[in-house]
Amino acid sequence: MLLELIEKNFYEAQKSIADFISDKSNFVAIENAALKMFEALESGNKIISCGNGGSMSDAMHFAEELSGFFRKKRKSFAAISISDPSYISCVANDLGYDYIFSRFVEGHGKTGDVLLAISTSGNSENVVLAAKEAKTKNMIVVALTGKNGGKLAEICDIEIRAPFSEFSDRVQEIHIKIIHTLINCIEEQLNNKI
Repeated sequence: MLLELIEKNFYEAQKSIADFISDKSNFVAIENAALKMFEALESGNKIISCGNGGSMSDAMHFAEELSGFFRKKRKSFAAISISDPSYISCVANDLGYDYIFSRFVEGHGKTGDVLLAISTSGNSENVVLAAKEAKTKNMIVVALTGKNGGKLAEICDIEIRAPFSEFSDRVQEIHIKIIHTLINCIEEQLNNKI
């Protein structure tokens, strides 16, 4: 019984990756996002990332790999995830949970920065509000979405959408592959400049 469930999980993941790969426009979107991110970083700007639950973990993972270390020794990049629990609980308590990300973007975002907005449905209200705030500051918004892209698809500059799945875990598996690929591309762009 469990063996069948385990196999089902892996075959579902395999199909999701195959579906994503079959649409070559996904690769173009990743390339465009990586170039925009690299240009921002090289110009002295930063990348702010956000998401809820597992997507917050992905946002944190993205920021730590850029500011820390991924595959190659290189300078640290200015990337930060909105994930400080004291900040989040402060804003959630005073203004409401919907504003935990947009308030940070309001205070820290500036023209030329990039927001990486992650939502498996594309409809997380706090992520959508962060994207809207980023647009008022002339920031580039890159969205990782799922389902039909949701509200984020209408706001962002670049959307990278995982194939439709009724479950968030399938979407998150694609998202983490996209995140690793973005970081890899940014590092390669740096190496090409040296």
